[in-house]
Amino acid sequence: MTKTRTGVSAETLASISTPDHIDTRLGPLDFVDGAPSEATAELLYDHWAFINGVKAFVDGYPGASLVGIRRGFRSIGVEDNSLLLFSELMDSASVFLTANTDTVYALGFLDLSDGPMIVDVPSIPAPSGFLGTVDDMWFRWITDMGLPGPDRGHGGRYLLVGPEFEGTLPDGGFFVSHSRTNRVILLLRAFMIDNDPSAALDAIHNRLRISHYTPGGMGTAVATFLAGDSPLAGPAPAEETIIVEGSHVSFNTVPPSDWSYWEVLKELIDDEPVGSGDPELLGMLAAVGISKGKEFAPDPRMRRILEQAVAVGNATARTITFAPRDDEEFSYYPGSRWINMLFKGGYDFLTPPPEITPDGVVAYEGDGARKIDSRIAFFYPATGVTPAMCMRLTGIGSQYLIATRDANGEFFDGARDYRITLPADIPQSRFWSVILYDRQTRSMLQTDQPHPSIGSQTGTVKANDDGSTTIHIGPTAPEGAETNWLQSIPGKGYFVTLRLYNPLQSFFDKSWRPSEIQPV
Repeated sequence: MTKTRTGVSAETLASISTPDHIDTRLGPLDFVDGAPSEATAELLYDHWAFINGVKAFVDGYPGASLVGIRRGFRSIGVEDNSLLLFSELMDSASVFLTANTDTVYALGFLDLSDGPMIVDVPSIPAPSGFLGTVDDMWFRWITDMGLPGPDRGHGGRYLLVGPEFEGTLPDGGFFVSHSRTNRVILLLRAFMIDNDPSAALDAIHNRLRISHYTPGGMGTAVATFLAGDSPLAGPAPAEETIIVEGSHVSFNTVPPSDWSYWEVLKELIDDEPVGSGDPELLGMLAAVGISKGKEFAPDPRMRRILEQAVAVGNATARTITFAPRDDEEFSYYPGSRWINMLFKGGYDFLTPPPEITPDGVVAYEGDGARKIDSRIAFFYPATGVTPAMCMRLTGIGSQYLIATRDANGEFFDGARDYRITLPADIPQSRFWSVILYDRQTRSMLQTDQPHPSIGSQTGTVKANDDGSTTIHIGPTAPEGAETNWLQSIPGKGYFVTLRLYNPLQSFFDKSWRPSEIQPV
């Protein structure tokens, strides 16, 4: 081993030094005793900006998605602290990431910048009920409401507190949750009874309320006031909850995948308090010129880089979503094309959801690593996140299986015919459904069927003699199978989602398994 003047071996010095010439995927990189040439420095700064841009697109997508939803709501007159209601269910008229056609949606954004907001969630007579979730503006889960929430379907008063509120909170009477962002999204789904939404609509129109919180009012004891810990206020004035009808209305909620994507993220950064987002993501955005309160005016060089970054970022997100590799471990069954990206890392993309056993809850240890591919594979085609979407608890919540390819590993072709068989005893205690989504928009496939879905709620789906159910997908219905047919469009790609509401144990232990989607 050769020694140098430093006493460190030549081999060690070589391992920590930079050669004068390196051939890379970017092209040749040239240095003079560790100092980059002017051309190399320019190339690498461009590359570094490009890397930050691609990562910012992928990691920022949850926030951009929420800005897209809010823009879409406002385009049809739904302002903050009001609700968008789909009283006749959501259909393919709206461009909305993987919404369902099975439940009554009531959705809205709440502005907490002027103080906490109250959401009065009513009970609905069984077998109806609410599945409700509140997420912040980066799609981080805050709380559940209704059946999976602390009111457990009996109704309750929820108090949502923003990051800048410094006033007093009530002693009791509310389920209190804190948000890291000033705006939050409220996502409520209500079950129908015998395919009839009347009970849900009555509860939403007449008993669901959104109002401002008054410090020292309801929930604050007189003793707290006497102790000097809170003001004392009278009853808050009644507030009307504005409800806008969304059924059959065309509007877009999906964020762009061109240059204007950066303007969407800039809007979010400016709207929310400093520190409300992830510091690493905010750092990447700052590196490409997007910071709170500062003008976003990239020069021609940076604009060119960001145009390329958004194109590559979008292509990457789309590829991870629709063509996941086996080592992503998204497949729900061994060797299956049915995937669920949430079970790998749970709703926070860190640790798989715990097992539920006769002896109780058995938690997974986790490895401390964020499952970033799972996160973008979820948020690129979906909205709203909650533990209720991937918990292994029977008889509550909803579970999802997604197929982006057929049994042969080919992407679905709108000109071809396919067949799915759901074995007998489909594991749900409410209902099941199968919905087709446009591969481009990730929203309901627009066909002659406004609700591109089949499910048990309608009562029209025919089962086979052995109790199984066969679903046909193709441009035209097979003779005699019209009630079990979903229409596809030649030239238009799509993907398939199977939903199970109130799933049963045979789903979680995987003793029940749908067929792969077979080309006919």
